[in-house]
Amino acid sequence: MSSATLHRLPLAGVLRLGRPSDIWFKPALSVVAAVAPANLILVALGRLDLAMYTMAGSLCALYGHSRPYAARARVLAWVVLGMVVGLAVSLLAASLTSNAVVLVTVGAVMAAVQKTVSDATRLGPPGNVVLTFISSASLFAPQTPGQVPGHVGLALAAGAWAWLVGMAPGLLRPHGPERRATAQALNAAAAYADTRGTADGHARERLLVRAEVALAAPADTDPARLRAWARELRGTGRIPRVASPRESADELLGIDTELSLRRRPLRHRLAPLAPIAARTAIGCALAGYASLALGVGRPYWALVTAASLYQANVTLTWRRGIQRVVGNVVGVLVFAVIAPLAHLHPVALVLCCLAFNFGAEALIARNYWLGTVCVTPMALLITEFARAQNPAELISERVADTLVGALVGFVAAVAVTNRRAGDRLEHALATAERARENAARLLAEPHPAPRALESARRSLAAALADLGATADAASGEWWQRALPEERVVLAEQAGHRTLAATVRRQGFVPRHRNQDPVQDPGRTTEDIRP
Repeated sequence: MSSATLHRLPLAGVLRLGRPSDIWFKPALSVVAAVAPANLILVALGRLDLAMYTMAGSLCALYGHSRPYAARARVLAWVVLGMVVGLAVSLLAASLTSNAVVLVTVGAVMAAVQKTVSDATRLGPPGNVVLTFISSASLFAPQTPGQVPGHVGLALAAGAWAWLVGMAPGLLRPHGPERRATAQALNAAAAYADTRGTADGHARERLLVRAEVALAAPADTDPARLRAWARELRGTGRIPRVASPRESADELLGIDTELSLRRRPLRHRLAPLAPIAARTAIGCALAGYASLALGVGRPYWALVTAASLYQANVTLTWRRGIQRVVGNVVGVLVFAVIAPLAHLHPVALVLCCLAFNFGAEALIARNYWLGTVCVTPMALLITEFARAQNPAELISERVADTLVGALVGFVAAVAVTNRRAGDRLEHALATAERARENAARLLAEPHPAPRALESARRSLAAALADLGATADAASGEWWQRALPEERVVLAEQAGHRTLAATVRRQGFVPRHRNQDPVQDPGRTTEDIRP
């Protein structure tokens, strides 16, 4: 193992806390509003043992909070459908066989499918983990074929309620997500402009264009104005009136072009995820088998632990593994303290579970391990909905499964190589270079078509973003050829210079005299402006 490989397994900063999400309270309150009614109704009916099935639908309220409401409606509907289908498959498998090896295998395959589809569709937090938790736990729920339709129906009903909970804020602030996203973009652009582009920091509203312009040409941007616009967007008042970046522009150029672009077919988005899918399937299966071999009574915990690890590359998977283990170990200690209170009454059990639901969403954005401190006792309490269990046994099994799942899951990530990462980086490099050359060619023309220039700018910006993400993912992989790091840096630098020149050429910001619009916006040469 090379020294470079050893350097890719850092410990520093893995547990460092970040800033809370701007909307941390939205998923936290939504999940409480979605879970509480069903669970309290079941307590009143004396059927809290059915709460596992309603929880499957209720937890769908965690998704889609950063999306505009039209998109959120679609996402939530697909999440509910995916959750219910996964639950149905698991319950059907549980009703047909009690062979633990078969059930673990089914769970591993489902975990791989859930991971792949979540990543390919860019589902967003909490990703595949909640889906995998529900489907894996359901595999080991005692079941008969006749019970499956009723239990699936409970999940579907709870999912419909979760959909309503997720959409309800739109009645009061229908454009809240768009306003919030634009405000975040303006603040980020202001922070970047403060440094004149020398440090890290990188709707339909014209404000978003202003943010894009600031990122492309930070030296020509007023950070204070951007922050003022962001503050106005945070509220519920009128959207700030902003003059069009070009006096002659009656609409945002490029919108028609962007809408006309065909989205890549699903198979093209799935192909790069094949190594991650293989890691998930193999790692989850081996973790479950190892748990069975050790005699642990809940192998699905090891399976879910392994599924939660897999990120874009081995280095990020390592970081997530450390966070998962630390969070789970601290979480079982919290459970040991709270268990006596939860056992006092079913209502107390439900309320404790709701509190941990809220806490998990409030804390997880600061660091995954901190959120897991609440997720762990919540998962342990859910197992007691059917009947009270020995806390010491639950704690020991949870710790054992966590360690087994994390260790076996990481070994699988190392063993299943992702040699395609280098090929994808080469492809992203070529795409970025072509996009830059196209933009530079248009800049060299005396009178380039405005729509063509706008399309070239957007294509170049997208190519640079994809290049950065692909390079980051490839840099954390093992067992591959040397990456063209210097070429990536040069391509990014040249691309951003051309991007800034394109912004100036479009008239979004004033261009200084004697400035080369193609090679370097900050370098003075003979005035070649057409």
